[in-house]
Amino acid sequence: MKVFVIGIGLIGGSMVLDIKTLHPDAKIYGIDNNESHLAEAIALGVVDAGATFDDLVDADFVIVSVPVDVALLVLPKVLDVIGDTTIVFEVGSTKMPICEAVVNHAKRRNFIATHPIAGTEFSGPSAAIKGLFQGKTNIICEVEKTTFKLQEKALELFTALGMRIRYMDPKSHDKHIAYVSHLSHISAFMLGKTVIDKEKHEQDIFDMAGSGFESTVRLAKSSPAMWTPIFKQNRKQVVKTLEEYISNLSKFKELLEKEDYDAIYNEMQSVNKIKEILNGINVKK
Repeated sequence: MKVFVIGIGLIGGSMVLDIKTLHPDAKIYGIDNNESHLAEAIALGVVDAGATFDDLVDADFVIVSVPVDVALLVLPKVLDVIGDTTIVFEVGSTKMPICEAVVNHAKRRNFIATHPIAGTEFSGPSAAIKGLFQGKTNIICEVEKTTFKLQEKALELFTALGMRIRYMDPKSHDKHIAYVSHLSHISAFMLGKTVIDKEKHEQDIFDMAGSGFESTVRLAKSSPAMWTPIFKQNRKQVVKTLEEYISNLSKFKELLEKEDYDAIYNEMQSVNKIKEILNGINVKK
């Protein structure tokens, strides 16, 4: 088995680590425009060797795990050079633009659009970890456009990695992920900004920051190089979610100004049901 990962970071790196565990004889090749990343990935054993796009003709699997703006350029280039039995999947957080970018490509049938809902706030080859996808959902879009034998090949791998499969059209994916992922990252970044701006004058504020603050702001450690293109590609959906979020924040502020603590209590109590929703999700996993 020959597996190529383009962009050796958290998702792509973790995926090939698990593939190597499942298939010890597999040969893992890395392609990365950052030479130090490639050298680090080889040193860490994430990949076995470096490669070029010309080598992709012999690939069994190609994992495109680069920032979503780069993926728009890389994916067509990959499809141009692969063999007929190669399956290519791109794992970014937006799906409409990537599906549109290859809709008329001659080898569209060799591509499967995926989004594994897994990750941490870390990036680069050292962020790759084994078992990242166990019990996680993998969203697949436009599966009908992938030739059936290659669908089977990809789904068999995803299942072996421990992922649950969910099918969704690209537009719905981008709408829903704006709420549960993109908005979460914006909230973390802006909470971090608010506290950092205040910290310029009050150093003690961080001495008072507990685990609640740390867990809430954790996502603010995520890579801006990865997230700026995501916000750009999903701008319309993200703006809609921000409008709703800002409206709720403004309402909460108004209730505080009015000293309407009964209403504040009721607002928070109504949101407490999120525990039941999340518990149900965890049970399904």
